[in-house]
Amino acid sequence: MPTHVALLRGINLGGHNRVAMADLRTVVGELGHTDVSTYIQSGNVLFSATAGEDTAAMAAAMAAAIAARLGVAAPVVVVTRDELSEIVDDNPFHAEPDPKRVHAVLLSQPPGAGLLERLGAAAASAAAAGARDSVQATGRALYLHTPDGYGNSDLADAVLRIVSAPKAGVTGTARNWATVTKLLELCGG
Repeated sequence: MPTHVALLRGINLGGHNRVAMADLRTVVGELGHTDVSTYIQSGNVLFSATAGEDTAAMAAAMAAAIAARLGVAAPVVVVTRDELSEIVDDNPFHAEPDPKRVHAVLLSQPPGAGLLERLGAAAASAAAAGARDSVQATGRALYLHTPDGYGNSDLADAVLRIVSAPKAGVTGTARNWATVTKLLELCGG
């Protein structure tokens, strides 16, 4: 069973940053990881790694290898199976019946006070404009609830801009709730 999940940001979207999943599996395997598989075309890699290996170091090594081997600069976030299970358990929007209305933005590290402040300002601005969207932070995850749809959400756009900015001090990538729970299932959770 895979023990980790690597999540790449911004690949295979609208014809940009094209990465074949077979090539991605090869790159991750060449880094010494085993049980390598992918789920859908958006850069979800399941793999096994040595227990206790630093996820930030794994993410940096993967991003460098993907850039060198595949010519695509894509930020990578790695979470353990246990961290992914906690992310699923901590979902504050579990009552939402449509998994496409809830997204987890998985971060490279927990957000600092400055980042939380910027996220709070973005949420207040969206609410002032009449949006019903909300964002909550727990550990290394931001939970986005977009009752009117992710594609219609100014807050979702703002959150991703904020966590992608160099001054954020973190990187992050979003997955809808169906994908998050499927990844945990594929890890044996």
